[in-house]
This record gives sequence, C-alpha cells and structure tokens, in this order.
Amino acid sequence: MIVVVKKKSTDNEVRNLIKWIEAQSVRVDIFDGVHKTVLGLNGDTSHMDIDAVISFDIVDSVKRIQEPYKLANRNFHPGDTVVDINGVLLGGGNFQIIAGPCSVESKEQMSLVASTVKKLGAGLLRGGAFKPRTSPYSFQGLEGEGIKYLLEARAQSDMPIVTELMSMEDIKHFEHVDVIQVGARNMQNFSMLKELGKLNKPVLLKRGLANTLDELLMSAEYIMAGGNKNVILCERGIRTFETATRNTLDISAVPILKRRSHLPVIVDPSHASGMSELVESLSLAAVAAGADGIMVEVHNDPRKALCDGAQSLGFEQFERFMKNVAKLRQIIPGIYES
Repeated sequence: MIVVVKKKSTDNEVRNLIKWIEAQSVRVDIFDGVHKTVLGLNGDTSHMDIDAVISFDIVDSVKRIQEPYKLANRNFHPGDTVVDINGVLLGGGNFQIIAGPCSVESKEQMSLVASTVKKLGAGLLRGGAFKPRTSPYSFQGLEGEGIKYLLEARAQSDMPIVTELMSMEDIKHFEHVDVIQVGARNMQNFSMLKELGKLNKPVLLKRGLANTLDELLMSAEYIMAGGNKNVILCERGIRTFETATRNTLDISAVPILKRRSHLPVIVDPSHASGMSELVESLSLAAVAAGADGIMVEVHNDPRKALCDGAQSLGFEQFERFMKNVAKLRQIIPGIYES
C-alpha cells in the first residue's frame, strides 16, 4: 500500500500519521519526490481500513499495490534512483559506459585496457576475476589475484571497478570493489542476495537466462529488503529458440523496467549477442529505448582473449562505438519530445 501525502503537510503532521500507521504493525518508508511525498507501507496491510487512512487531512490518496515487490516499485518511489559509485553517478539522467575485458588476464592487460577505455570516455571499468563457465575445463579466472589487478588498474585510471561475485565464500576479496555484479546464473541465489542486502555497496543484478522481468525485480527486492537500496538492473539477453545469436536481447525490457521500477537499468549487448559486430547496433537500440548505461566487453587483442573474444570489441571498434553512442544520445531528447 502507498499513501500520498499532500505537499504542504508539516513534519509534525507526517510524523503523527506515520506513528498511527506503525501502530498497525506496518513498516513505513518515506520517499520525498519533487511534487509529492509518498509513504510506502510494508507488511500485511490487508487489515488496514483505507477510509481510516484517508480520514487524515494530510492524505491525498491511498493505493493498494498488487505487485509483490514494493521497495523496487516505482509506485513507492516515483523519482529515479541515482546510484553513486564513488562519485560516478548512474541513473536519473546520468548515463554511463562500463567497459573492460570479459576476464582479467594480467596486470599489464588491465593497465592497458583501463587507460584506453578511460581516454575514450568510459565511466567504469569491468573485468572478471571469478569466472562462471559452462565447461569445467574453460579458463576460470585469476580469482583473488585478478581482483588485485583490477584494484591496481582503478588506482591508475581513477575508474570505479565492476566485477562478479560467484559465491559468498569469496566475499573477502571484494572489500574494496566498487560494484559487485551478480551474474545471470546467480540471479535467484536468494541466500547470496540476502547477504548482499546487508552491504553498503552497489550491486549490479543481471537478469537470468530464462527469468521474467517480475522475477528480476523480486531478486532486486531481496537485496533492498536487507537495507541495500543501491541496485542496478541489467538486461543481458534471454534464452529463446533463436540460435543466430548467443542469447536474444529483450530490448522491450528497458522501457518496461523503467516503468515498473525506479532503479537504474543498463544493457549488456556483448553477452546478449555473442558477436562483436552486433554490439554497437544493440547498444544504440538500448540507448534509444532509454537505458541508463551500457556494459560492453573490450579487449586489447580479442583474437587472443582467454574468454569470450568473439564478443569483445577491439580498441578501434570501441572508439567508433563511443562516438556513435554519443551522437545518438545528443538527439534522443528530440525523439521523446516529438
């Protein structure tokens, strides 16, 4: 249930209303928007009399929310959430490119990639230290050593880093990581999500291979219910009957998620397509759809990459990619105004 409070209400009036609501064994979250203040009621509200709530002079309207996710729901939080990643803002009109290799391979590689993508305009650096691979014989990542190389690249480039956590057993390596990524295979690892909810650190949550958007939002709810409100949603393609691409990018997920939730939404075209030649086109589609950012794989020598070289952009490709994304973003406001 949400309660919309009249804008001219005094602090004392709002406190009295909250006190009355909490006496009904319901938790209240306050969201102050530009045009209105919304009280989000969490818990069993089935017994609450809407007429009794409306009887308060400061209440403008009351609405029962049918969706099971509350904290991630835009009805509870009308304004866009802006995630602050050590000074780099994402969401609410703040667009970011997250770039870097699929896997961390060496100190020298990360240094070179970090300096290059930073120079070309990326805002955050990605790189996999712990790698979830379909085959047990594939390269599994450098693990703790890979995190060390990422942190050294961050110190050199002054770019926040994003890397994937595969198991809570490895969380000790992530103390200084700026954004913890939850991969598609762990989207419904609820025990992990609960633990991440206890951290004061941004979490990038990827949609599972065969999960609905409501299921993605419920996974975000697990994190937020623990107290961590800094969640970034990522559409990275889903498994369909189509075999022309690695996965099928659900571009409609972007406007739907933006309508249903206040959380930032980014797109990963590299994993969606599996082919570097499609990355730019899918990225432009994501920008046009209203995405808050793009996460793209960039490698200094894709042909020699230890992981997913076929979907990684080389430096020249990434430079052209950045120029074209910038051009489209300049005209996007005109598209939505028409």
